[in-house]
Order: sequence, then C-alpha cells, then structure tokens
Amino acid sequence: MKALLGYKVGMTQIIQDDGKAVPVTIVQAGPCFVTQVKTDNSDGYEAVQIGFGETKERRLTRGQLGHLGRLKTDDKHPERKTDSGIPPVRHLREIRTRSGGEYEIGQELTVEQFAEGERVDVRGTSKGRGFTGVVKRHGFRGGPKTHGQSDRWRAPGSIGATSGMARVIKGTRMAGRSGNEKSTSANLEVVRIDTDKNLIAVKGSVPGAKGSLVLIREARKAAKEIS
Repeated sequence: MKALLGYKVGMTQIIQDDGKAVPVTIVQAGPCFVTQVKTDNSDGYEAVQIGFGETKERRLTRGQLGHLGRLKTDDKHPERKTDSGIPPVRHLREIRTRSGGEYEIGQELTVEQFAEGERVDVRGTSKGRGFTGVVKRHGFRGGPKTHGQSDRWRAPGSIGATSGMARVIKGTRMAGRSGNEKSTSANLEVVRIDTDKNLIAVKGSVPGAKGSLVLIREARKAAKEIS
C-alpha cells in the first residue's frame, strides 16, 4: 500500500533534459501518520487509517483526541495513552491494504515511498460550478441562430417523449448543479519528488482547487502502452 494525503499547491511546468516542457501539478504530500491499523482478526478486513494536516489540540473534540491517543492521564483515567507519537491532525482517511499488520500506530509516511516514473492515482473533489446549463454541464451543441430562435443558442431543446409516453424520462440530461464531486485522475506519472519539502510533481492535472485535499495512491490499473 502506497498512499499519502496532501494539499494541491498548483500547476507549473518542468523542462526536461531533451527540452520538452511537461505540465505538472505540485502536491504537498505528507508527512502522514498511521492512526489506526485494522486486520482480519480484529475488524474482518485489512486496512490502515492515516492522518494528515497538523492543527491545534483545541480544534479537536475529546473523542478525536482520544482516538489519536492524546488525552492526558489523570487519577480517574490512568489507562489513557499519551505516547502514541501522533500529532493532532485534521484529516483522516482509511486505505485498504493487503496486510495491515505491517504498519504500526504512530508510523510516519512520507513521499520517499514513491519514485520518479511511477504511476499513481490522485483523488480529490472537483471545483464546484454551481447551477450550470446543459452546454457547460453536458457539452450540448445548442441550437442554430436562425428560424426565429436567435436567443436559443444554449437551450437544451425538447425534453419530452412521444405523445404515447407524454412524460419526461427519468435521467434526462438537463441543467443543474455541476462539480463539487469526488473525481480521480488515474495513471499519472510521477515526474519529480522533493523529499526535503515533502513535494511531489505528477504529470497533468488533478481534480480540485488550489489548497484542496487530495489522496495520492499507487495506480490501481496499469497504464496502456501507446505504440
């Protein structure tokens, strides 16, 4: 399992040795901390929960602090753990893995687990576009500016069925809210890694606005070779 949480920094380009400009997205990935380990014996499946984004303890609830093992011990609760080594984090995500027992609570994960040239999947929340029409939302062509409809360029046209059905079929593509949905950019190439600044540059674009949370993990499907 190779996975990291991070913040999208923005897009730029990297000039390769052959002079080609490669568009890349910079992601500040990690360091992440293992906050929970799940195994077949304890939970029925193998998974690892990782935390990212250090914050102040006062911004977390007592339940969150207890989950991270950061509640202070007192006379009434001497069993509380204070040596988990996990800082207060804002974001928690669970990653399925083949063997969760290989990880330990408090273990730190960095960009060093990835290598340049490797393929990864980047998952994030796409930009919210609000209420949009059918041209922008579904790519409709629109109508012609002729035959008395010069103001109907971006209209969807007829949405009804035949007179025998006399209703609008469920699922018809119409105007509505678009964006702000979970989206994944698959099989992106890792172009550059900066271990000192916890930065990773992947080829192409990734979903989300600048500063949004993204999940980087090893590619689920192998990229097809283009001949």
